[in-house]
Amino acid sequence: MNDNLNNQFFSQVVEKMTKNRNVFGAALCVENCDESVSWAGASGDINENDRYYIASVTKLCVSMFILHLRAENRLNLDDKISKFLPADMLQGLHVLDGVEYTGDITVKHLLANTSGIPDYFSQQQANGKKADVSLFSGHDEAWPRERVLETVKKIKPKFRPGQKGKVRYCDTNYELLGAIIESITGKDLADAFKEYVFDKLELKDTYAYKDTSDNTPVQMYYKSKRIHLPAYLTSITAQGGLVSTSRECMLLLKAFFNGRFFPVEYLVELKEWKFIAFPGNFYFGIGLEKLWIPRIYSPFIPIGEILGFWGQSGAFAFYNPQTDLYFTGTVNQLSGWGHSSAINAMLKVIKALQN
Repeated sequence: MNDNLNNQFFSQVVEKMTKNRNVFGAALCVENCDESVSWAGASGDINENDRYYIASVTKLCVSMFILHLRAENRLNLDDKISKFLPADMLQGLHVLDGVEYTGDITVKHLLANTSGIPDYFSQQQANGKKADVSLFSGHDEAWPRERVLETVKKIKPKFRPGQKGKVRYCDTNYELLGAIIESITGKDLADAFKEYVFDKLELKDTYAYKDTSDNTPVQMYYKSKRIHLPAYLTSITAQGGLVSTSRECMLLLKAFFNGRFFPVEYLVELKEWKFIAFPGNFYFGIGLEKLWIPRIYSPFIPIGEILGFWGQSGAFAFYNPQTDLYFTGTVNQLSGWGHSSAINAMLKVIKALQN
């Protein structure tokens, strides 16, 4: 291990993550490709081997699965989603100014958040309510696929599929990608993940959250309040319903970037970046995020790309090719106010290796 990256250094980094008043517990795992750097730990009310909800880091696994199906010639990114999904599911999904554009939507549009399909989670519904506001207030309720699509069909889309320069982060897109995986594999998404991904990586603590009585994942916070959403989490496998640990999430992250399930050459194609200002500030490519790092964070030594995925729960999984460092873990804070602690931890480790 690099002299700067010793156990004391990493312990201090993860301890500092909980100095943020909105972070009550943090987990961090850092590795490089040959594991000459390999460390995992936790602080606050989270232990090193605790399971946690990885939320939208799940989407990185969905992207990996879709790219795996592409590698097996079972789909192409330019395929219309109508090739895989029934007409009654799709009818009325994207109607803008009286014109139905649903038939134009491709797999790539879903992966890139350029479909224009409304987001049931963050956009105002026809009844004036927002799902995220209700859930974060502690009102736990299921959002199965049928309800998601019924709700979305009553919301006006923001733009046409693939409209130049347009992008909007959208959980609905990944719900449909999950449906495509099920259509191609003939399996429920939870079972498909287990058979095609988790079992092949020999993961024991990574699974789709499907049992509302399962209390083994650490309970999440929204601001200062503990919040538990079992009904919701069991209903959103494709969008963010996976559970893992920092060590096992590391195996998933490395599998994505090291060609375990699809050729590494595909990675170049994913880097069609569009800036997303809400939620957060980051760039979205094709099934992949890139952190936006202001130059002030490192004015003299470029940080380079930091690629991966955020989770609403405060979970993160990112890779910095310039230093060959992988980062996984969580700050376990749904409000988004703890994400800066994760960013600061990653930057501190990157800079320590560069110096």
